[in-house]
Amino acid sequence: MTKSSTIVVTGAAGFIGSCLTGFLNEQGYDNLILVDEFSRLDKVNNLKGKKFRNQVERDDFFQWLDLRKPVVEFVFHLGARTDTTEFDYAVHERLNLQYSQSVWDYCMLKQIPLVYASSAATYGSGALGYSDDHELPFKLEPLNAYGISKNEFDKWAIRQQSHPPFWAGLKFFNVYGPNEYHKGRMASVIWHAFQQIKKSGRVKLFKSHRPDFEDGQQLRDFIYVKDILEVCFWMMKNFQQIPLSGLYNLGTGQARTFEALVRATFQGAGQPVNIDYIDMPEDIRDKYQYFTEARMEKLQAAGYTQPFYSLEEGVLDYVKNYLSTPNFY
Repeated sequence: MTKSSTIVVTGAAGFIGSCLTGFLNEQGYDNLILVDEFSRLDKVNNLKGKKFRNQVERDDFFQWLDLRKPVVEFVFHLGARTDTTEFDYAVHERLNLQYSQSVWDYCMLKQIPLVYASSAATYGSGALGYSDDHELPFKLEPLNAYGISKNEFDKWAIRQQSHPPFWAGLKFFNVYGPNEYHKGRMASVIWHAFQQIKKSGRVKLFKSHRPDFEDGQQLRDFIYVKDILEVCFWMMKNFQQIPLSGLYNLGTGQARTFEALVRATFQGAGQPVNIDYIDMPEDIRDKYQYFTEARMEKLQAAGYTQPFYSLEEGVLDYVKNYLSTPNFY
């Protein structure tokens, strides 16, 4: 893979996709084909200053490929409908399953390595654990339409006899970092907490609605987006040496509480800790994950040994160097 290689990034105007585009630019790669729903003006700042060759609307992408016939050397498929409060499965099926199958088929036909975004939402309640082996997806029961669609694609990919020369479905855990401002309700707790701190000096967190968890002690595996970028880039550079294609968890491997997350946000903002606990909305109460923690042995065995940001390190960098600045993207 040379710096003149043509690389596709879908979801390129979104949170992780735009961060990856900037990261690739920093590494000297600007021969990029960016795919997204660019008519959405709420994401326009995410690509400000980024370098790329082509910008293609999501729904025109496969027709554009047929017409232009670019020689693509790697695909990052990060585009998806990520709203876990969108209950219409048909929306998720079209964008997260059928569209991803078309990306796969293109990469298989052209023999292009593929890295795509899966999700820890596939694990549902976590009752069956958080292993990224290939038997588990067929037993999982995700809690929402988004998680179901992601798991359906994972299962479909595993079953395929014809596949790209290398493929990896990265099961992202709770990702936070710059360029998520457009995500509204789906932005990270850090983003929302910082806005509340600026406004009132206080942060609202959901109460626990389970007797085995105290308020604020719900646990998630929070991962800074900069670690996601490092893993994606490492896979692109080393896919020929990675022994196995397949699903890979991508978290830190260490669950932390929401209270610790918010305390780190207050510290980064230089404010005293003030937390109010509020009832969780009814529409997500029975679909809420109380504990997630990625098992990371598989990625480590594949050869990735770089340390991840700790929660405190990642939150401090995000708050001080992005959220606290005028240009927080």
